Amino acid sequence: MSYKAHHERSISDPDGFWGEQAKLIHWEKPFDTVLNYDNPPFAKWFEGGLTNLCYNSVDRHAKERPNQIALVAVSTETNKEKAYTFQELYEEVNRIAAIYKANGIQKGDRVLIYMPMIAEACFAMLACARIGAIHSVVFGGFASHSLASRIDDAKPKMIVTAEAGMRGGKAVPYKPLLDEAITLASYKPEKVLLVNRGLSEFTSVAGRDLDYAAERQKHLNDIVPVEWVDATHPSYILYTSGTTGKPKGVQRDTGGYAVALMASMNHIFCGKAGETMFTTSDIGWVVGHSYIIYGPLLNGMATIMYEGTPLRPDAGIWWELVAKYKVSVMFSAPTAVRVLKKQDPAFLTKHDLSSLRTLFLAGEPLDEPTASWIHDAIKKPVVDNYWQTETGWPILAIQRGIEVMPHKFGSPGVPSFGYNMKLLDDATSVELGPDQKGVIAIEGPLPPGCMQTVWGDDKRFVSTYWETIPGKLIYSTFDWGIKDKDGYFFILGRTDDVINVAGHRLGTREIEESISSHPNISEVAVVGIEDKLKGQAAIAFVIPKDSSKAENLEKECMKTVDSQLGAIARPGRVYVVSALPKTRSGKIVRRALQAVAEGRDPGDISTMEDQTVLAQIKTIIEQSAKA
Repeated sequence: MSYKAHHERSISDPDGFWGEQAKLIHWEKPFDTVLNYDNPPFAKWFEGGLTNLCYNSVDRHAKERPNQIALVAVSTETNKEKAYTFQELYEEVNRIAAIYKANGIQKGDRVLIYMPMIAEACFAMLACARIGAIHSVVFGGFASHSLASRIDDAKPKMIVTAEAGMRGGKAVPYKPLLDEAITLASYKPEKVLLVNRGLSEFTSVAGRDLDYAAERQKHLNDIVPVEWVDATHPSYILYTSGTTGKPKGVQRDTGGYAVALMASMNHIFCGKAGETMFTTSDIGWVVGHSYIIYGPLLNGMATIMYEGTPLRPDAGIWWELVAKYKVSVMFSAPTAVRVLKKQDPAFLTKHDLSSLRTLFLAGEPLDEPTASWIHDAIKKPVVDNYWQTETGWPILAIQRGIEVMPHKFGSPGVPSFGYNMKLLDDATSVELGPDQKGVIAIEGPLPPGCMQTVWGDDKRFVSTYWETIPGKLIYSTFDWGIKDKDGYFFILGRTDDVINVAGHRLGTREIEESISSHPNISEVAVVGIEDKLKGQAAIAFVIPKDSSKAENLEKECMKTVDSQLGAIARPGRVYVVSALPKTRSGKIVRRALQAVAEGRDPGDISTMEDQTVLAQIKTIIEQSAKA
């Protein structure tokens, strides 16, 4: 079947199409309906069907191929490397599931996971799925303030953590951050389960904190029965930056997610059972959920969890792992490739890459020089793809498992099966033709695997995603794009205030709120500017309350953001200014700030109250560059 026929069928006959894809997973009880879309925009997939993500990812493979490698945990930070077979993974997951059960965790309870990239993090996620608990993984680098807001929203009965992670050879203590977050949070979790890696000293809280090694020893031989859950039962909550300061909890289902991931493994990533997939992301992000943990394991593949940088011990480490574990599918980010581009190219040809079929890149727009460079270096197809935390799997991609179509540099490809893509005028909602700029939108229902709602807030789900384009109930990606005559989409940037820094979605509003908390800040504006390495970087413009005390204000603002949001949200620069460009109604003209910071023409500034402000800011930026 051609790509076009395959895609058209997925849109015109969702019941038939997704009913077939559903055969890729195990159902303990068959579903009653494929799609219930009686209450748009809420899509319910495979209602009435009973299944389990852990069973599909672990148990069924442990029965069929118990001695096949399932998980490889590699840390070049601690120089530890361990491979687990499907049987061993099954045993470890049952042990932590038994710990959960012994501490009163039941179906529907939340478990927050604040972990480095170690095997126990994988066990903790799968054990939640096994018993029907809902996991919420928070990236291990997040600061206490951000962690506390997620604790208050998810209300976890238990938090699973490690005393420290490691980055660049230095221990990053997690336990003090977690203790402070629990102090800050209104909601108090009953238990903290802690993996002690021996990297950092910490203090245990009596009656609350449990030692993972000691608890594991109690349950070495326990087998915990699978909790069969309805396909619509939530599997996890994953927080993403929003256009307001409060993070949004993306709620994912169980059955639809399993089916969508299996379909994507077949049609997009083209992985096969018994092979190895290496995704260089972190479990704190959606790529880690979908293509480090669930996607490969559902598909009977080995997956590599990697703690470390692409440069340690040398710039060949990733390719060394590809050769050692015969990786066939690799998934990384353009930022990582740009980092490798600065290193000796000999590292790219030092190891045997014959097993590798394809390198997938996503997380931010892939520019032609980066794609061409890595393709020429490793002599493998480089495949862009585009998606979001909210969708859980690619929206746009070349679906090589259906039809090998030509790649177009700068484009992540064509709509994936199930996505009814539209390019709309943001003011009139009129559908646009080829080579016209508009908002990329998806007509409902969203396909399986996409978010069900915002955790605990159906109204926010509708108002945030479905009501931003006038006169239409349609999902907005909040990305500008164009589509060419062949149906390939090109992404042009965000329509809202979320920026993409090295694949991490950051709300400029959150950074502004953080900087505003500094006692000497009267006003702040944060914009995202183009960055050759990271894709985008946050730049802040601040007006001090007392300019005589502004000497160290840049460093102080950065320190404030570090402590509240974590280092990934730290602005690349903080410029101290006397005024911000505003319209007559008082709205900050952020597009003009962005243009000046990028050295571009700001365009029409006739709506600004004081047009000299931009010239003053431009001078400050130029003087700063010379200093």
